[in-house]
Amino acid sequence: MPLNLCDYENKACDAIKAFWQTRDDARQKQKDSGKADQGERAGVTGGKNMDAFSSLVVDLVKANGLPHAAVHQHRAVLTLPGYFRPTKLWDLLVIDKGR
Repeated sequence: MPLNLCDYENKACDAIKAFWQTRDDARQKQKDSGKADQGERAGVTGGKNMDAFSSLVVDLVKANGLPHAAVHQHRAVLTLPGYFRPTKLWDLLVIDKGR
């Protein structure tokens, strides 16, 4: 079965644009509120930077052999143990057959 790229090129371009726009929007929002973080942190603390990439990954997963996988994108189920810290909040979690 050939790999289905789900219009990867266009979706990746859109995801890159959305990533930078979200960073700029978050930075501007903080600046407007008068509570801007230091350096580049202002652009990455908004929490939506990777949403378009997550959508692309979900499309690829479902189109290429895991159509019934449980895909979690909601904060309540995205915390897993990590090596460098007790918990890590991920943007996306895909579980297929309990793994």
